[in-house]
Amino acid sequence: MAIPIPRDPDLDLHDVPRHWLANNAAATAISNGINLLFPAGERFFVRSVHRFADQVADPVLREQVRAFFKQEGHHARAHDRFNDVLRAHGFQIDDFLATYERISRWIEARMPAKMNLAGTAAAEHFTAILADGAFSKGILDDLHPKMRELLAWHAAEEIEHKAVAFDVLRAVDPSYALRMAGLAYATVLLGSYWFAASVMLMRQDKLGLRGALRQLAEMRRREPVIRRVFVRGIRQYARRDFHPDDNDNAHLAARWFQAHGMPFTEAA
Repeated sequence: MAIPIPRDPDLDLHDVPRHWLANNAAATAISNGINLLFPAGERFFVRSVHRFADQVADPVLREQVRAFFKQEGHHARAHDRFNDVLRAHGFQIDDFLATYERISRWIEARMPAKMNLAGTAAAEHFTAILADGAFSKGILDDLHPKMRELLAWHAAEEIEHKAVAFDVLRAVDPSYALRMAGLAYATVLLGSYWFAASVMLMRQDKLGLRGALRQLAEMRRREPVIRRVFVRGIRQYARRDFHPDDNDNAHLAARWFQAHGMPFTEAA
């Protein structure tokens, strides 16, 4: 087992252009849609795991949990700064964010704590698949350099801590039924919020359905994100013997950290 290393790079995002993904408005809107969700989402992940931190007996996993909290906190703050870039471009995002956080908090307060943890473990699986694709599918190649720096750092750390919430869930309650309920919970909420955020941003870019589909067709040389994240991700997670480490992608994160002069995790 390895202890993740919290890093807080000095990211200057002020000159990120409006359409930073291949100069494609629709693809950028979809990517911005998930980026909008990160600050509140990362903080939800931390709260969900923190609720059970005192039940973790394994000393290595306890250290992993502490590092997980720090990494997710850094991610949330970095994406808060990116949201300021969207505001500077004239996007009206605050009403959406307020509604998203209000609904999320309402649901979180009414869900059992173990369900929130199970949802976090599943959502971390989805983000790890996104991170894997960022490196292995060449997605980062199409990004503005400043966004490439932000998302590559975030992706590498998501790969690095991909198993932490899952291992806490397994230590607290290894029930397969709970894990599958968390998968349904995360899939419905993440899919709904992401769709709503993307549509909101496309409308502000005056992109109708036809225009959006036409622009997205230009990006189809790579595996569609819905199939890669949700279809493949759900199929993997539904295996009874699944563990996030089954996806052999730690080398992708280590390679990026090494190339950028950052330390990477060593076996504990």
